[in-house]
Amino acid sequence: MGEQIGLHSLKPPAGSRKPRKRVGRGHGSGMGKTSGRGHKGAGSRSGAKDRARFEGGQNPINMRMRKLRGPNKKQSMPFEMFRTHTQPVNLADLEARFESGAEVTPESLKAHGLAQKRDVPVKVLARGELTKPLTVQAHGFSAAARERIEAAGGTCVILES
Repeated sequence: MGEQIGLHSLKPPAGSRKPRKRVGRGHGSGMGKTSGRGHKGAGSRSGAKDRARFEGGQNPINMRMRKLRGPNKKQSMPFEMFRTHTQPVNLADLEARFESGAEVTPESLKAHGLAQKRDVPVKVLARGELTKPLTVQAHGFSAAARERIEAAGGTCVILES
């Protein structure tokens, strides 16, 4: 039987760990004299600006950008990517399009011309009145919408998105 594998025999994979580069140790090392920095220029100096985002001394992008803060400023930073999007569906829409006792799902909403986008969660809002008992499946409900659906004899089922 081969060698037993356990915590005592763990090793990094072959070739993944290299000895550190020792610079300035003579011509024969290949890293003598200028130590791999070449001759003259900004990169050869101590404290060379080789950090990420350095733009060669030109005015950096964070200084060129306009500083208009806040999500209500169209010229400001891009806030859209941080926004959570939902498709609103109002109780008045459900009242107009669905029969009493119907099951309302994202698919049936799409079939009735509501909540067209497949990958955006659906939220039911309380605008309008509901008189029919409906079983409503959605990703979210406002408190007032949930209250009115249940008052009309319906049920609310929250879907995981």
